[in-house]
Amino acid sequence: MKLSKSEALLERARMSIPGGVNSPVRAFRSVGGTPPFIASGTGCRLTDVDGNTYIDYVCSWGPLLLGHRPPAIIEALRGVLEIGTSFGAPTEREIRLAELIREAMPSMEMVRLVNSGTEATMSALRVARGFTGRDLTIKFEGCYHGHVDSLLVKAGSGVATLGIPDTAGIPKAFADTTIALPYNSISALEAAFASNGPNIAAVIVEPVAGNMGCIPPATGFLEAMRDLCTRHGALLIFDEVMTGFRVARGGAQQRYSIKPDVTTIGKIIGGGLPIAAYGGRADIMMKIAPVGPIYQAGTLSGNPLAVTAGIAMLEYLAANPSVYEIIEARTAQLCAKPPAGVMVNRVGSMFTFFFTDQPVTDYESAKTCDTKKFSRFFHHMLDNGVYLAPSQFEAGFVSAAHAEADIAATAGAASTFAG
Repeated sequence: MKLSKSEALLERARMSIPGGVNSPVRAFRSVGGTPPFIASGTGCRLTDVDGNTYIDYVCSWGPLLLGHRPPAIIEALRGVLEIGTSFGAPTEREIRLAELIREAMPSMEMVRLVNSGTEATMSALRVARGFTGRDLTIKFEGCYHGHVDSLLVKAGSGVATLGIPDTAGIPKAFADTTIALPYNSISALEAAFASNGPNIAAVIVEPVAGNMGCIPPATGFLEAMRDLCTRHGALLIFDEVMTGFRVARGGAQQRYSIKPDVTTIGKIIGGGLPIAAYGGRADIMMKIAPVGPIYQAGTLSGNPLAVTAGIAMLEYLAANPSVYEIIEARTAQLCAKPPAGVMVNRVGSMFTFFFTDQPVTDYESAKTCDTKKFSRFFHHMLDNGVYLAPSQFEAGFVSAAHAEADIAATAGAASTFAG
């Protein structure tokens, strides 16, 4: 049988790229089959190299709040190509992006631009340890904060999807600096501080979990975290790489009215290009080189391409606040009629269909899902022109480019799933 173009490309890719992909979940290992190799994207749709078109709910894993190739961002990128792609030197555009971030997230009194969410969380933890003089970090089971050595303990995302050991290749001494607790458990958090309070530098959390599927914070969970950190002198780090500018313009911290000490953001602030940032209270951020003793650097940090796309995105969102009402309404419409026997979690324009009959509130309840049934559902939807994340343990995303007709077509395809 003749191979499809995607199948042929995967075989070719496996000769020079581990698993044929540059990020593990893309390999479709948990759902089976061959990943479609994408040729182009427009609006809310992807087209693969074989000419198949899909309604896209991955949205590049979250950044594409306005869909693929939104005119405002494409126009801005065309303009910046006339001046250069990277200087390794300061530009005025970096200041403008930092100002836009500060305006939307006032807790980020000072901002440092980096190149990826992993780099942002790694740097935020270093700053927390340097600022407090402590070594221990609390994280939550199933939350993924990038492939930072000490944070891959009980991680979600691709680690959960592939079922691989979450600390392989990581020295035990690194893992020992991390205390992993059940998400949404206030009692576990209180016990951890009671036992280790003077040694805890920071608590890092996805305020809305997105890497074991979409799981909202339980009532009082974030508030308890804020209170315990304040009382024990630890820093509260919100990992808003996924939720920043998505669940609200000011992120989850705006949606839930919680002020963290440090925040990491990414994805949407690059308008589809790779960029991230971390920031927080000025007294904390002033400990970073060149004004302080905590070192962090990056050759491509604040490069004009990514910064220009980010400025275009954040200026658009500031000028068009109704975007959030529209995408939240579309997402609610999508989640209103899930397949039979499926639990749905949604926060804003993030959602997950969990193939379980019990509420999903943490990593343990997420693991009760029938992943084989999810795999069948995934391929049913793919065959019907709907591209979902190829993992039960990932969030889906709706963009402003998704029209009511796209949502209706998706719901129609889901309604024909026989199990």
